[in-house]
Amino acid sequence: MPTSANQDVFTSYIAGAAIAPAGREVPLHDPSTGAVWATAFVSDEAVELATANAAKAFRCEPWASMTGYERAILLRKLGALIAANADRLGTLESLANGKSHAATSAEMKATATWYDYYASALDTHDDILRTVSRTADARIVREPLGVVVAITPFNGALSLGSWKLAPALAMGNAVILKPPAEAPGSSIALAELAIEAGFPVGIVNVVIGDAIASEALATHRDVNMVSFTGSTATAKVLGAKVAAGMKRFVCEAGGKSAHIVFADGDIDGAVIAATQGAFSGSGQTCVAGSRILVQSEIYDTFVERYIASVGRIRLGHPSSPRAHIGPVANKRQYERINNFVSEAVEAGARVASGGQRPDLGPDLAKGYWVQPTVVVDVSSDMRICREEIFGPVVTVQRFESEDEAISMANGVDYGLAAGFWTRDIDRVRRVSRRLQAGTVWVNTYRAINLRVPFGGYKQSGIGRENGVEALEEFSQIKAIVVEHGPAADPFAN
Repeated sequence: MPTSANQDVFTSYIAGAAIAPAGREVPLHDPSTGAVWATAFVSDEAVELATANAAKAFRCEPWASMTGYERAILLRKLGALIAANADRLGTLESLANGKSHAATSAEMKATATWYDYYASALDTHDDILRTVSRTADARIVREPLGVVVAITPFNGALSLGSWKLAPALAMGNAVILKPPAEAPGSSIALAELAIEAGFPVGIVNVVIGDAIASEALATHRDVNMVSFTGSTATAKVLGAKVAAGMKRFVCEAGGKSAHIVFADGDIDGAVIAATQGAFSGSGQTCVAGSRILVQSEIYDTFVERYIASVGRIRLGHPSSPRAHIGPVANKRQYERINNFVSEAVEAGARVASGGQRPDLGPDLAKGYWVQPTVVVDVSSDMRICREEIFGPVVTVQRFESEDEAISMANGVDYGLAAGFWTRDIDRVRRVSRRLQAGTVWVNTYRAINLRVPFGGYKQSGIGRENGVEALEEFSQIKAIVVEHGPAADPFAN
C-alpha cells in the first residue's frame, strides 16, 4: 500500500536516529474511524542493526562506567520530558489503542513517575558486605544483564513499556523496545526523548516488527534478557525459545480476573469499582475485572445497580472531553469480542446491557466500537467465563458460599489479579490468602501502584514488574570473595 504524502511514516529507531523506510509497509488505522492515518515499515535489517548498536553502547563509555547516581539523573530528566510531552504522547497512544485522550494523557503523566521512582531506588541500592570468615569478606553486587529486549503490547506500548524500560535502565542495561507493528509511534517518541534527556546513543532503541522480529530478537546472540507483555499463547512459544538460549525471561501474560462481591460488602462501592475495573480503556487491560461474582443474597440488587452504572458510560471519539471510553484497538479485536458475546448467547447466556454496535454518527461509522456489555445467566464452563476477551464485556455470576466463590475465582488457568468486597476483617485474611492471584485488591479494584510488585500466578506470567523487586529481574548477582589472611595449604602435611 503506497504511503500518502500527508501521512506519518514510522521506521525503526536505532542508535539515535530513524532508519530509512524499507521493507514491508503496515497501514496504521485510527480505531475511531477505521481510516489509515500513518504507515509503519517492518525491516528485516532492523534486528541486526539494533542488537549490534545496543551491544556496543552497553560495552562502551560513558554507559559502561556510569554510576547509579549518574543514571538516576538521566532517569529523572527522561521522566520530566515524558510529563512535559504527555499530550503528544497521549495522542499517539490513543491512535494505537482507542483509549480516550483524557485517559492516555493522564497515563503519560503517571508513567513519568516510574522513572523518578527508579531513580530514587538507586539511592539506596548498595552492595551487600558479608563476613565469610575471620579473614575473608564477600561483596554481593548486582550487575546489569546486558542487552534487554522489551516486547510491549498495543494497549499501552509506552506506559507498559516503561514498566520495563525504567528499571532496566536503572540497572545499567541497554534496551531494545519492540512495540507491535500497529502501535510504534509512542515508543519511537520515547526513544527520541531518551536522547534528549542525555542517554548515550544506542542505549534505547526501537524495532518495529512482527512475531518474526520478536523471535529474532529473543534468540539473538547479543540479547541477554527478554521481558514480554502479551498473550499467554505467545509467551509460551517465545519463552521456550528464550529458555533454550539460557537467557532471562520475564513475562506478564493473560488474565481472567475475578471480582467478588460478598453480601456484607459495600454494594455501592463495589458497583463503582466493578464499572471502572472492567471498562476502563474499553476493557483492554490485562487485569480487567471481567468476571464479577456476586453472593446470592445481593445478586439482584447488585445487577440492577451495576447495569445502571454501566449505562452511564459515554462512548465517543478519544479527543472528546465528554468521552469516557473510545473504541477497541483494531478490527481483529472488534471481531473477536463480538464473537465471544454471540457464542455465549447461543449457549444460553443473556445480554443484560449493551451488546449492540453504537450509533455514533457517520464520521465514526467505520470505527471499532463496542458497547459496554454485561452478560448474565452464564456458567463457569462457557468460553466467555474462561478466556480473556480483552474488550468491554463482563459476565456476572451468582455464588452461595465463600468456598464456592473462591473455587469459582480460582477455577481458570489464569491468576493475574483478583478483588473482593467485605466488611469482615477475618474474611479479608482468609480469602486474600486463598485466592490464586499475583495481586489481590480488597474493597477496591485495579489500584495499581508503581511501588507494588506486579505479576501473575499460573498461566498469567513469570517474574514481577514494578516495585524494587523489578530491579532484581533486570540484574544478575555476583559474589566477590576477598581473603585477607595467608593462604592455607591443605596438603602441607
